[in-house]
Amino acid sequence: MVQVTAPVVIALDAMGGDRAPHIVVRGAELARERFPDVHFLMFGDEAKISPLLAKYEALAAVTTLRHSDGVILNEDKPSTALRGGRNSSMRHAIDAVSAGEASAVISAGNTGALMAIAKFVLKTLPGIDRPAICGFVPTARGEAAMLDLGANVQCNAQNLVQFAVMGEVFARTVLNLDRPIIGLLNVGVEDLKGVEEVKEAATILRAIDLPIEFKGFIEGTDIAAGTVDVVVTDGFTGNVALKTAEGIVRLYAGFLREAFRADFMSKLGYLFAKRQIEKLRERIDPRQYNGAMLLGLNGIVVKSHGGADALGFANAIGVGVDMVLHGFMEKMTQDFASLGTVEEAQLREATGP
Repeated sequence: MVQVTAPVVIALDAMGGDRAPHIVVRGAELARERFPDVHFLMFGDEAKISPLLAKYEALAAVTTLRHSDGVILNEDKPSTALRGGRNSSMRHAIDAVSAGEASAVISAGNTGALMAIAKFVLKTLPGIDRPAICGFVPTARGEAAMLDLGANVQCNAQNLVQFAVMGEVFARTVLNLDRPIIGLLNVGVEDLKGVEEVKEAATILRAIDLPIEFKGFIEGTDIAAGTVDVVVTDGFTGNVALKTAEGIVRLYAGFLREAFRADFMSKLGYLFAKRQIEKLRERIDPRQYNGAMLLGLNGIVVKSHGGADALGFANAIGVGVDMVLHGFMEKMTQDFASLGTVEEAQLREATGP
């Protein structure tokens, strides 16, 4: 249980997600049990949310509900949501962060709309050209951060360097690592392999002096092995790698279920192995890794999976609270100030005139 000296206020988009507002309210209750000193600003349809809040007296006591008529749908284009979603629960929740009423916003709604509105309202931090989506991936050593997961399909070398700095701040803040190991995802570990943008980014990362331990290039197999703490790549590659890994996990989980149902002896074997199988299921449970961060914005924005259940949404809230409690924004600002000023000469030398 985490104790805070002053209430941390988290804004919740109560209408975002496949099963909103039910899982949002229930998820907030689960998060309140872990963070009893956190308060919530909840935005959405008051007629639907109030009866749900009434079931949780302790949650209702730390929640301010604000009515919003509009809802951004999953099929809405980001441009449409930006223009027509001014009265939506998502927009009001982001506005609360911009106004200083909340320290972070959590939404399970439309990813593209969330990114577009958050970038428009909050802006990017100085020194950052593009925000990136960062998420957790389970590894043999625990877990690692990976970015970008789909916000930027094409990236230049400077974008990748910025992602690396954002990733190391996230790893220090949320994963509690003193000196995160950073790796650039590539088609091989040799210096001559890969596209020019990736090779140029590696040259820059070797030159800068920040609390980063840059390993160099890594391959896809290094992600699950836990070779590095932060995996850096463009949004196209990152999204494909993530979805491929998720598909393989589901495939092998299906194979495992079929194997234990094959015959009587297999079912008997399951009874003996049940405890360890439950531990495995918990280790790879996607709900434990729910909560993708939109890094690079002038505010903390966490995207929950649209199909997450209450536990998954509660974990997304937990990510936002951890980022607030451990001073994520302050550390991010400090590191990018260093990248933009102290290391300018090294960057110029690395990239040429």
